[in-house]
Amino acid sequence: MINSNNEGSYTSAETARPERAGESSPEQIRWIIWYVRRLAQAGDIYSKGLHKKYQVSQPQVSCILALHEYGPMPISKLAKYILVKPSTVTGIIDRLEHKGLVKRERNQVDRRVVTIELTEAGKVLAAEAPPPIPKEIVDGLAELSPAQLKTIVDSLAILVSKLPDDKI
Repeated sequence: MINSNNEGSYTSAETARPERAGESSPEQIRWIIWYVRRLAQAGDIYSKGLHKKYQVSQPQVSCILALHEYGPMPISKLAKYILVKPSTVTGIIDRLEHKGLVKRERNQVDRRVVTIELTEAGKVLAAEAPPPIPKEIVDGLAELSPAQLKTIVDSLAILVSKLPDDKI
């Protein structure tokens, strides 16, 4: 899709990084799309590895880590933390409950409210669980300067602001 000199396409992030000043906007947009797709691809591969090693999916790890960090909460709040719809979280929680990693507790005051919390097995997994995105990305971010991190945060915030709010 993107060529450095019209002789071949890039196959790795090392060789794909454009260093040319003055590229056209369409060319820059193609690069952004390439990088976003590469990140998505890495996430898919990482998610498959999570399932193989821990028998949990990336969304399940996200739920476990959110519950570990913020404590017991209702499904609607958990959905906001992991950026999916409450109906999706219900299925995730069903699978985690079946695995013995979470449990549902009815609120004693308002029995309609169900709170999700980690079991002891869920707490153990949360303590040793990998991050919900590839560790190489987390480690790479930790190596950046505060100015570089701010640039990434600001740029990603601009992209995310372009998404419609009603999709999640």
